[in-house]
Amino acid sequence: MADKDVFVVGVDVGTGSARAALVSAASGHVRKVAVRATRTWTPQPEYFQQSTEDIWSAVCATVKEVTQNVPAELVKGIGFDATCSLAVLDKNHLPVTVSPLGETEQNVILWMDHRANSEAAHINSLKPDVLRYVGGTISPEMQTPKLLWLKKNLPQSWQTACHFMDLPDFLTWKATGSYSRSLCSLVCKWTYKAGDKNKEGWDENYFKSIGLEDLLEDNYAKIGNDVLDPGTPVGKGLSDSAAKQLGLKPGTKVATSIIDAHAGGVGLMGCNAEKINTDFTSRLALISGTSTCHMVLSRDLHFVNGLWGPYWSAMVPNLWLTEGGQTCTGHLIDHIINTHPATPSVRSKLRPTEHIQQYLNGVLDRLAKQKNLSNLSFLTKHLHMWPDFHGNRSPLADPTLLGMLSGLTLAKNEESLAVLYLTTIQALAYGTKHIITALVGGGITTIQSVLLCGGLSRNSLFVQVHADVLGLPVLCAREPESVLLGSAVLAAYSAGIYSSVGEAMIAMGGYADVVTPNEQVVESRFHDKKFEVFMKMFKDQREYRDIMES
Repeated sequence: MADKDVFVVGVDVGTGSARAALVSAASGHVRKVAVRATRTWTPQPEYFQQSTEDIWSAVCATVKEVTQNVPAELVKGIGFDATCSLAVLDKNHLPVTVSPLGETEQNVILWMDHRANSEAAHINSLKPDVLRYVGGTISPEMQTPKLLWLKKNLPQSWQTACHFMDLPDFLTWKATGSYSRSLCSLVCKWTYKAGDKNKEGWDENYFKSIGLEDLLEDNYAKIGNDVLDPGTPVGKGLSDSAAKQLGLKPGTKVATSIIDAHAGGVGLMGCNAEKINTDFTSRLALISGTSTCHMVLSRDLHFVNGLWGPYWSAMVPNLWLTEGGQTCTGHLIDHIINTHPATPSVRSKLRPTEHIQQYLNGVLDRLAKQKNLSNLSFLTKHLHMWPDFHGNRSPLADPTLLGMLSGLTLAKNEESLAVLYLTTIQALAYGTKHIITALVGGGITTIQSVLLCGGLSRNSLFVQVHADVLGLPVLCAREPESVLLGSAVLAAYSAGIYSSVGEAMIAMGGYADVVTPNEQVVESRFHDKKFEVFMKMFKDQREYRDIMES
């Protein structure tokens, strides 16, 4: 058990910022958070690039800020999580460009980059065995399609590159000088096999078959051959140079990293709520931000078409992880709001601390009362959305799918904006129901509650709609920084404060508030009917494509 005055630091590098938190190792209470924006370049549609130097600078600034005036000897460990983006370095650890325009500092292909669509399609056409562990279909968001794109399109960068790292692994290398890789990153995004001692490791035949045989050289040195479980101490801890940059003590324990969404799962899965089963395998964790990741743990091996995994020990040791996802959730809600003609007028009415979604929730309440509806959900009876404006990650695994709307009118007032916003939230909840349906079909039938974190967890309407659509209690952690907490949990384990990751999760997980389904809405079968329409929209879209391509 940790002393109440002992701290760990969690670092989260998300899509648009780096954040750090000072966390009590005893309670998991987040004492202080700092944020710095990071840059993203988009040289053409579907291309999203970042810079490791820019990211590391932001990380150092945030860590220094949260640990200011805290004696360095009281900070026992640091953990890193980040987006599953591809970082490329040369033999001198300098950036290697991934940009078609050749900008040297832009050496990161962001997770959401879809430049490798054709490479992913080519890999899928070969049907390699490793695809069994990614739902049968590899995504352009994963690393081997991106590597194949780099080899084909930027041969000079390919020849110059000496280190290909997932961004979380870049951070631990930068902190310690160790080339070790996280099992989380490798099994989830790089096709590394784990869970079967007879087949563990890189699949040589896979790399040869897709044209990346170069990566076999020197025992896979460019992509990593020292693989550690998340939370395992890395090397000798913080190097002298990194400690100086971060404002911490040399030798401070550094935890093997984890992908940002998976850190959210670590932070969420240990939280407690009255009358809710605490077994990790009874919970579905939704880490909601720009996109949403859906995490479920199992003691047994389950293959689910269209969902990523099963991944052995990728989030919690000795449990299989199956992962679903929606490519854009928070981003989609923002897009719908920001592109509506009523939005400028609505923004002019907001109180200084009022969020536009909070205002729209009020508009919906008022509308429902005006129409004598017993619940505001019924406002969308004839307005339907298919929400894959940036392709479908799960369970259809089709990056070419597009968004659809049915039931639009000429209205352009704030009421029409509010109803369209509600329709978007409902569509995202139906997407989660679609994923759960696939999980159940794949044999994962243990889900009894949904855990929610991220910015959308602070939207009461988003939470209630998910409870109503799924017919399950939704738990919102009282500690809102679940992703940062997850990295801090791994830091506490790496520092030896807890004997296992699971013990640290429970000790630091805190408590959650529970939102239960509205029985009146559930009994009306309103959402069941809308889900039926939702699924028909997907079939219609494919039928339209068949007609146009005939």
